[in-house]
Amino acid sequence: MNDFQQPARHRVAIVIVTYNSGGVLGGCLASLLPSDGVDIAAVVVVDNNSKDDSVAVALAAADSLPVRSVQTGRNAGYAAAINAGLAALAEEKYDALWVMNPDVRMRPDTLAVLADALKEPGRGMTVPLMLNSDGSLQPSLRRMPTVGRALVEAVIGGDRAGRIGKLGELITDPKEYEKAGEFAWATGAALLISAEVVRELGDWDESFVLYSEETEYMLRARDRGWTLWYEPSAVVEHIGGDSGVNPTLAALLTVNKVKLFRRRRGRAAGSAYYAAVLLGESMRAATGRRIARASVAALMHPSNPPRLAD
Repeated sequence: MNDFQQPARHRVAIVIVTYNSGGVLGGCLASLLPSDGVDIAAVVVVDNNSKDDSVAVALAAADSLPVRSVQTGRNAGYAAAINAGLAALAEEKYDALWVMNPDVRMRPDTLAVLADALKEPGRGMTVPLMLNSDGSLQPSLRRMPTVGRALVEAVIGGDRAGRIGKLGELITDPKEYEKAGEFAWATGAALLISAEVVRELGDWDESFVLYSEETEYMLRARDRGWTLWYEPSAVVEHIGGDSGVNPTLAALLTVNKVKLFRRRRGRAAGSAYYAAVLLGESMRAATGRRIARASVAALMHPSNPPRLAD
Protein backbone atom coordinates (compact mmCIF):
# COMPACT_ATOMS: atom_id res chain seq x y z
CA MET A 1 0.00 0.00 0.00
CA ASN A 2 1.50 3.36 -1.01
CA ASP A 3 1.41 6.49 1.14
CA PHE A 4 -1.68 7.82 -0.61
CA GLN A 5 -3.81 4.68 -0.49
CA GLN A 6 -6.50 4.70 2.20
CA PRO A 7 -7.10 1.64 4.39
CA ALA A 8 -10.00 -0.52 3.29
CA ARG A 9 -13.29 0.48 4.88
CA HIS A 10 -15.64 -2.03 6.42
CA ARG A 11 -19.02 -2.40 4.75
CA VAL A 12 -21.63 -3.13 7.42
CA ALA A 13 -25.35 -3.88 7.14
CA ILE A 14 -27.54 -3.22 10.16
CA VAL A 15 -30.73 -4.85 11.45
CA ILE A 16 -32.74 -3.22 14.24
CA VAL A 17 -35.89 -4.85 15.65
CA THR A 18 -38.58 -2.54 17.04
CA TYR A 19 -41.72 -3.01 19.08
CA ASN A 20 -43.21 0.21 20.42
CA SER A 21 -39.70 1.64 20.31
CA GLY A 22 -40.46 5.13 19.04
CA GLY A 23 -39.14 6.75 22.19
CA VAL A 24 -35.64 5.30 21.82
CA LEU A 25 -35.23 4.53 18.13
CA GLY A 26 -34.38 8.09 17.08
CA GLY A 27 -31.39 8.19 19.40
CA CYS A 28 -30.27 4.78 18.20
CA LEU A 29 -30.32 5.83 14.54
CA ALA A 30 -28.64 9.15 15.30
CA SER A 31 -25.75 7.30 16.96
CA LEU A 32 -24.97 5.44 13.71
CA LEU A 33 -23.47 8.57 12.17
CA PRO A 34 -20.68 9.31 12.05
CA SER A 35 -19.21 5.81 11.86
CA ASP A 36 -15.44 6.04 11.58
CA GLY A 37 -13.87 3.68 9.04
CA VAL A 38 -17.21 2.09 8.15
CA ASP A 39 -19.56 2.33 5.20
CA ILE A 40 -23.13 1.54 6.23
CA ALA A 41 -24.54 -0.59 3.43
CA ALA A 42 -28.12 -0.65 4.67
CA VAL A 43 -30.17 -0.17 7.82
CA VAL A 44 -33.20 -2.42 8.02
CA VAL A 45 -35.64 -1.55 10.79
CA VAL A 46 -37.96 -4.52 11.29
CA ASP A 47 -41.11 -3.55 13.15
CA ASN A 48 -43.18 -6.09 15.08
CA ASN A 49 -46.56 -4.36 14.74
CA SER A 50 -45.83 -1.36 16.96
CA LYS A 51 -48.73 0.76 18.12
CA ASP A 52 -46.57 3.88 18.38
CA ASP A 53 -44.57 5.88 15.82
CA SER A 54 -41.64 3.46 15.48
CA VAL A 55 -42.05 3.09 11.72
CA ALA A 56 -42.36 6.85 11.20
CA VAL A 57 -39.23 7.48 13.26
CA ALA A 58 -37.33 4.92 11.17
CA LEU A 59 -38.41 6.43 7.87
CA ALA A 60 -37.61 9.95 9.07
CA ALA A 61 -33.94 8.94 9.26
CA ALA A 62 -33.81 8.07 5.55
CA ASP A 63 -32.37 11.49 4.70
CA SER A 64 -29.11 10.65 6.47
CA LEU A 65 -29.02 6.84 6.48
CA PRO A 66 -29.89 4.10 3.94
CA VAL A 67 -32.92 3.09 6.01
CA ARG A 68 -35.67 0.78 4.89
CA SER A 69 -38.61 -0.43 6.93
CA VAL A 70 -39.90 -4.01 7.07
CA GLN A 71 -43.16 -4.63 8.90
CA THR A 72 -44.00 -8.12 10.11
CA GLY A 73 -47.65 -7.27 10.81
CA ARG A 74 -47.54 -9.03 14.19
CA ASN A 75 -45.44 -9.28 17.32
CA ALA A 76 -43.38 -12.01 15.70
CA GLY A 77 -40.56 -12.07 18.22
CA TYR A 78 -36.88 -11.19 17.94
CA ALA A 79 -35.62 -14.15 15.89
CA ALA A 80 -38.40 -13.94 13.32
CA ALA A 81 -37.83 -10.20 12.93
CA ILE A 82 -34.09 -10.68 12.41
CA ASN A 83 -34.86 -13.30 9.78
CA ALA A 84 -37.15 -10.80 8.04
CA GLY A 85 -34.28 -8.32 8.11
CA LEU A 86 -31.89 -10.89 6.65
CA ALA A 87 -34.37 -11.60 3.86
CA ALA A 88 -34.50 -7.88 3.07
CA LEU A 89 -30.69 -7.87 2.85
CA ALA A 90 -30.49 -10.90 0.58
CA GLU A 91 -29.23 -8.89 -2.39
CA GLU A 92 -27.03 -6.54 -0.35
CA LYS A 93 -23.25 -6.90 -0.29
CA TYR A 94 -21.66 -6.45 3.13
CA ASP A 95 -18.68 -7.66 5.16
CA ALA A 96 -20.49 -7.93 8.47
CA LEU A 97 -23.96 -7.68 9.96
CA TRP A 98 -24.59 -5.47 12.99
CA VAL A 99 -27.62 -6.58 15.02
CA MET A 100 -28.66 -4.02 17.61
CA ASN A 101 -31.54 -3.20 19.90
CA PRO A 102 -33.25 0.18 19.40
CA ASP A 103 -32.19 1.22 22.92
CA VAL A 104 -28.48 0.93 22.08
CA ARG A 105 -26.29 3.99 21.53
CA MET A 106 -22.91 3.75 19.80
CA ARG A 107 -19.71 5.75 19.73
CA PRO A 108 -18.34 6.81 16.33
CA ASP A 109 -15.57 4.18 16.35
CA THR A 110 -17.59 1.25 17.76
CA LEU A 111 -18.26 -0.54 14.49
CA ALA A 112 -14.75 -0.03 13.13
CA VAL A 113 -13.13 -1.43 16.28
CA LEU A 114 -15.39 -4.48 16.24
CA ALA A 115 -14.92 -5.01 12.51
CA ASP A 116 -11.13 -4.84 12.90
CA ALA A 117 -11.32 -7.48 15.64
CA LEU A 118 -13.50 -9.64 13.42
CA LYS A 119 -10.77 -9.92 10.77
CA GLU A 120 -8.80 -12.42 12.87
CA PRO A 121 -9.19 -15.92 11.32
CA GLY A 122 -11.77 -18.05 13.11
CA ARG A 123 -13.63 -15.18 14.72
CA GLY A 124 -17.25 -15.21 13.69
CA MET A 125 -18.73 -12.58 15.99
CA THR A 126 -17.56 -9.66 18.08
CA VAL A 127 -19.28 -7.85 20.94
CA PRO A 128 -18.53 -4.55 22.68
CA LEU A 129 -18.26 -3.37 26.25
CA MET A 130 -21.81 -2.57 27.32
CA LEU A 131 -22.56 0.29 29.71
CA ASN A 132 -25.69 1.48 31.48
CA SER A 133 -26.99 4.98 30.88
CA ASP A 134 -25.10 6.22 33.97
CA GLY A 135 -21.81 4.87 32.62
CA SER A 136 -21.67 1.86 34.93
CA LEU A 137 -20.88 -1.63 33.67
CA GLN A 138 -23.76 -3.68 32.29
CA PRO A 139 -22.68 -7.34 32.58
CA SER A 140 -23.13 -8.96 29.17
CA LEU A 141 -20.64 -11.85 28.90
CA ARG A 142 -21.48 -15.49 29.63
CA ARG A 143 -19.74 -18.78 30.21
CA MET A 144 -21.21 -22.05 28.96
CA PRO A 145 -24.41 -22.97 30.82
CA THR A 146 -24.00 -26.03 33.03
CA VAL A 147 -26.01 -27.77 35.71
CA GLY A 148 -23.37 -26.88 38.28
CA ARG A 149 -23.46 -23.19 37.44
CA ALA A 150 -27.26 -23.16 37.52
CA LEU A 151 -27.17 -24.78 40.96
CA VAL A 152 -24.60 -22.33 42.33
CA GLU A 153 -26.59 -19.39 40.97
CA ALA A 154 -29.72 -20.83 42.57
CA VAL A 155 -28.10 -21.06 45.98
CA ILE A 156 -26.00 -17.88 46.20
CA GLY A 157 -27.47 -15.76 43.40
CA GLY A 158 -26.24 -15.02 39.90
CA ASP A 159 -24.49 -11.75 40.72
CA ARG A 160 -22.40 -13.27 43.51
CA ALA A 161 -21.67 -16.45 41.55
CA GLY A 162 -20.47 -14.37 38.61
CA ARG A 163 -17.84 -12.71 40.80
CA ILE A 164 -16.30 -15.89 42.22
CA GLY A 165 -13.91 -17.67 39.90
CA LYS A 166 -15.83 -19.38 37.13
CA LEU A 167 -18.83 -20.43 39.22
CA GLY A 168 -21.48 -18.38 37.44
CA GLU A 169 -22.70 -18.32 33.86
CA LEU A 170 -23.19 -14.55 33.83
CA ILE A 171 -19.84 -12.83 34.38
CA THR A 172 -20.31 -9.97 36.85
CA ASP A 173 -16.72 -9.29 37.99
CA PRO A 174 -15.78 -5.86 36.52
CA LYS A 175 -12.14 -6.93 36.18
CA GLU A 176 -13.16 -9.57 33.62
CA TYR A 177 -14.42 -6.78 31.36
CA GLU A 178 -11.10 -4.95 31.24
CA LYS A 179 -9.43 -7.33 28.81
CA ALA A 180 -10.37 -8.66 25.39
CA GLY A 181 -11.00 -12.35 24.98
CA GLU A 182 -13.09 -15.24 23.77
CA PHE A 183 -16.39 -16.08 25.47
CA ALA A 184 -19.14 -18.67 25.01
CA TRP A 185 -21.91 -16.16 24.36
CA ALA A 186 -23.02 -12.64 25.18
CA THR A 187 -26.04 -10.39 25.28
CA GLY A 188 -27.43 -10.07 21.76
CA ALA A 189 -28.39 -6.40 22.05
CA ALA A 190 -25.23 -5.38 20.17
CA LEU A 191 -23.59 -8.02 18.02
CA LEU A 192 -21.37 -7.90 14.92
CA ILE A 193 -21.47 -11.07 12.81
CA SER A 194 -19.23 -11.82 9.85
CA ALA A 195 -21.00 -12.21 6.53
CA GLU A 196 -19.52 -15.69 6.24
CA VAL A 197 -21.18 -16.78 9.48
CA VAL A 198 -24.48 -15.24 8.38
CA ARG A 199 -24.35 -17.30 5.20
CA GLU A 200 -23.24 -20.49 6.94
CA LEU A 201 -25.72 -20.44 9.83
CA GLY A 202 -28.75 -19.18 7.96
CA ASP A 203 -31.86 -18.21 9.88
CA TRP A 204 -32.15 -17.60 13.59
CA ASP A 205 -34.24 -20.17 15.48
CA GLU A 206 -37.79 -18.80 15.64
CA SER A 207 -38.90 -21.37 18.22
CA PHE A 208 -37.31 -19.00 20.75
CA VAL A 209 -39.74 -16.14 20.35
CA LEU A 210 -37.83 -13.92 22.76
CA TYR A 211 -34.69 -14.69 24.80
CA SER A 212 -32.21 -17.52 24.17
CA GLU A 213 -32.40 -16.97 20.42
CA GLU A 214 -29.04 -15.20 20.53
CA THR A 215 -27.64 -17.91 22.82
CA GLU A 216 -28.72 -20.61 20.38
CA TYR A 217 -27.24 -18.71 17.44
CA MET A 218 -23.89 -18.05 19.14
CA LEU A 219 -23.55 -21.59 20.43
CA ARG A 220 -24.50 -22.95 17.01
CA ALA A 221 -21.65 -20.91 15.54
CA ARG A 222 -19.35 -22.19 18.28
CA ASP A 223 -20.33 -25.77 17.40
CA ARG A 224 -19.06 -25.09 13.88
CA GLY A 225 -15.72 -23.78 15.04
CA TRP A 226 -16.37 -20.04 15.13
CA THR A 227 -15.37 -17.97 18.14
CA LEU A 228 -17.08 -15.01 19.75
CA TRP A 229 -14.65 -12.23 20.65
CA TYR A 230 -15.20 -9.53 23.26
CA GLU A 231 -13.53 -6.20 22.53
CA PRO A 232 -13.63 -3.70 25.45
CA SER A 233 -12.25 -0.82 23.38
CA ALA A 234 -15.56 -0.87 21.48
CA VAL A 235 -18.25 0.69 23.67
CA VAL A 236 -22.03 0.98 23.53
CA GLU A 237 -24.63 2.31 25.92
CA HIS A 238 -27.61 0.02 26.45
CA ILE A 239 -30.59 1.63 28.10
CA GLY A 240 -31.81 -1.84 29.06
CA GLY A 241 -34.79 -4.15 28.66
CA ASP A 242 -37.80 -5.00 30.78
CA SER A 243 -37.00 -8.60 31.73
CA GLY A 244 -35.95 -7.54 35.22
CA VAL A 245 -39.28 -5.88 35.97
CA ASN A 246 -41.80 -7.49 33.61
CA PRO A 247 -43.07 -10.86 34.92
CA THR A 248 -44.02 -12.17 31.46
CA LEU A 249 -40.62 -11.37 29.98
CA ALA A 250 -38.82 -12.79 33.01
CA ALA A 251 -40.82 -16.00 32.67
CA LEU A 252 -40.00 -16.21 28.95
CA LEU A 253 -36.31 -15.77 29.69
CA THR A 254 -36.35 -18.52 32.30
CA VAL A 255 -38.39 -21.01 30.30
CA ASN A 256 -36.36 -20.52 27.14
CA LYS A 257 -32.98 -21.01 28.77
CA VAL A 258 -34.20 -24.34 30.17
CA LYS A 259 -35.63 -25.26 26.78
CA LEU A 260 -32.35 -24.52 25.02
CA PHE A 261 -30.25 -26.41 27.57
CA ARG A 262 -32.49 -29.48 27.30
CA ARG A 263 -32.35 -29.36 23.51
CA ARG A 264 -28.55 -29.19 23.45
CA ARG A 265 -27.72 -31.53 26.34
CA GLY A 266 -30.52 -34.12 26.33
CA ARG A 267 -33.21 -35.25 28.73
CA ALA A 268 -31.13 -36.29 31.76
CA ALA A 269 -28.95 -33.19 31.93
CA GLY A 270 -31.93 -31.06 30.93
CA SER A 271 -33.96 -32.38 33.85
CA ALA A 272 -31.14 -31.61 36.29
CA TYR A 273 -30.78 -28.10 34.85
CA TYR A 274 -34.55 -27.58 35.11
CA ALA A 275 -34.47 -28.63 38.77
CA ALA A 276 -31.62 -26.23 39.55
CA VAL A 277 -33.33 -23.30 37.83
CA LEU A 278 -36.66 -24.11 39.49
CA LEU A 279 -34.94 -24.21 42.88
CA GLY A 280 -33.43 -20.79 42.36
CA GLU A 281 -36.64 -19.19 41.14
CA SER A 282 -38.62 -20.82 43.98
CA MET A 283 -36.20 -19.44 46.55
CA ARG A 284 -36.57 -15.95 45.12
CA ALA A 285 -40.34 -16.31 44.86
CA ALA A 286 -40.44 -17.19 48.57
CA THR A 287 -39.03 -13.73 49.33
CA GLY A 288 -41.99 -12.14 47.56
CA ARG A 289 -40.45 -11.36 44.19
CA ARG A 290 -43.29 -11.14 41.68
CA ILE A 291 -41.14 -11.85 38.62
CA ALA A 292 -39.78 -15.00 40.27
CA ARG A 293 -43.31 -16.21 40.99
CA ALA A 294 -44.13 -15.77 37.29
CA SER A 295 -41.06 -17.80 36.34
CA VAL A 296 -41.98 -20.60 38.75
CA ALA A 297 -45.52 -20.73 37.36
CA ALA A 298 -44.17 -20.93 33.80
CA LEU A 299 -41.71 -23.68 34.69
CA MET A 300 -44.39 -25.69 36.47
CA HIS A 301 -46.91 -25.39 33.63
CA PRO A 302 -44.97 -25.85 30.36
CA SER A 303 -48.19 -26.52 28.43
CA ASN A 304 -49.21 -22.91 29.03
CA PRO A 305 -46.10 -20.92 28.13
CA PRO A 306 -45.91 -17.13 28.59
CA ARG A 307 -46.82 -15.21 25.46
CA LEU A 308 -45.83 -11.88 24.03
CA ALA A 309 -48.38 -9.11 23.83
CA ASP A 310 -50.00 -8.54 20.44
